[in-house]
Amino acid sequence: MAEQPRFDPGADVRVREVLHGAEWASWTETAVSDDPAEGGVLATLQRDGTALTFPEHPFPHPWGHLDAWQGTTVLKLRRVGDWYSVWRFFDDTGFRSAYVNFETPYVRGADGIDVNDLQLDIVIPREGAWRWKDVQDLAPTLANGRITHDELLGVLTAAGEVADLLDRDDRWWAPWDDWSPADGRIAP
Repeated sequence: MAEQPRFDPGADVRVREVLHGAEWASWTETAVSDDPAEGGVLATLQRDGTALTFPEHPFPHPWGHLDAWQGTTVLKLRRVGDWYSVWRFFDDTGFRSAYVNFETPYVRGADGIDVNDLQLDIVIPREGAWRWKDVQDLAPTLANGRITHDELLGVLTAAGEVADLLDRDDRWWAPWDDWSPADGRIAP
C-alpha cells in the first residue's frame, strides 16, 4: 500500500463532498493533527466564516444557499475506513455539543480529502442523552438516487456500531474531550 500524504498541523486541507463522481461542495479546513496509519485520527478545524463553494450539480446541496459556514467552529475527527466522522462544535463560550456525521470513508489526496455526506446524524448534547437526526430522510434520499443501496447499508452498519459505542461510553474520540480551538494546543 502506498504511503498516505500527511497534513502538517496548520496546513490547509481541502474538503470536497463528492456525489456520483462529481464535486458537490468544497471548503478549506485547517489540519490540527494527522496520523494516517490504520486507526489514526485526522483532526481538522472548520472555522466560523469558512467560505463554501458549490459547483453546478444535478442534486442541489442542502447548504447551497450559504456563502460561508456560520455560527460555530467545528473540530472534525476522522479515521481511515470509518463511515462517519465526529464533529465537536465550539462557539465564543467554548464547547457546545458533538455530532456524528455519517459519510463515506474519506479518501486522501495531495491537497485534501474527498467524502460524501450520507444524510444520517447523531446529536450528542453537552449534557443529556444522544439522539438520532435525519432518520426520516434516509428513505427519500435513497428513492431519489442521492445515496445508493450500498451506501445505505454502510450507513446502517456504522450507525449500529456508533450507537453501541455511545451506549457503552466507549468513544475513541474521548481524548479530544478537553481540547479547544482557543487553548492553542495542536492535539490532546
